[in-house]
Amino acid sequence: MKVKIIVCGLFITFAALAQWTPQQTEWYYPVPAKVIPGKTPGSAPSDAIILFDGTDLSKWVNEKGEKPGWNVTDGVLSVKPGAGGMMTKEHFGDCQLHIEFKSPAPEKYNGQDRGNSGIFLMSRYEVQVLDGDNNDTYVNGMVGSIYKQTAPLFNAYTKNDEWQVYDIYWKAPKFGTGGELESPAMITVVLNGILVQNNYILKGNTPYIGLPEYNAHGRLPLMLQDHGTAVSFRNIWIRNL
Repeated sequence: MKVKIIVCGLFITFAALAQWTPQQTEWYYPVPAKVIPGKTPGSAPSDAIILFDGTDLSKWVNEKGEKPGWNVTDGVLSVKPGAGGMMTKEHFGDCQLHIEFKSPAPEKYNGQDRGNSGIFLMSRYEVQVLDGDNNDTYVNGMVGSIYKQTAPLFNAYTKNDEWQVYDIYWKAPKFGTGGELESPAMITVVLNGILVQNNYILKGNTPYIGLPEYNAHGRLPLMLQDHGTAVSFRNIWIRNL
């Protein structure tokens, strides 16, 4: 009896495999593009698009397409409560996003009223930003959650009034003829070096009320939410994948 094994999706007998050379399973093209990593952890690599470097908001507009009303002070971007969210001028699909945020020290508030903002991939899929320091709330709305869909695997938040670091890896949904969903969105989220979402497959958008659903779309802006608290951001960069 001839025993077959699978090599590169093909059934190959041991006899045939014994006649192969190493070079038959090596390839040299296309050569991956060279990317120079950042000099320090969290700094932008050479092919990143710098969305906020601490100086200005030239890459952003508000939800009306006008100049954003948020504050930039000492290299830090802070939500101006009531000014509304802001979004990138550029549209994105599959991407790698780095963003750092800080929730203000709490006063009398708790739950969803403490350090609340949101990172909306493609303007409609939210990774929650929230104070996670001794702050009870619904777990699919806590920091690190995909809002109203799934809780984080762990609470990796440190302390309020300290910088938190998100690294987000996003695979956009794909739509076919007639707007039919061909493949759903998938996300991996790392908070402060801890994996909190592991290739999670989204059920749709992330509404506050109701169930998630998909509606066909193409590339869309990244959006940051104004939820009425003065959350701060810094070192925001993104890579197209």
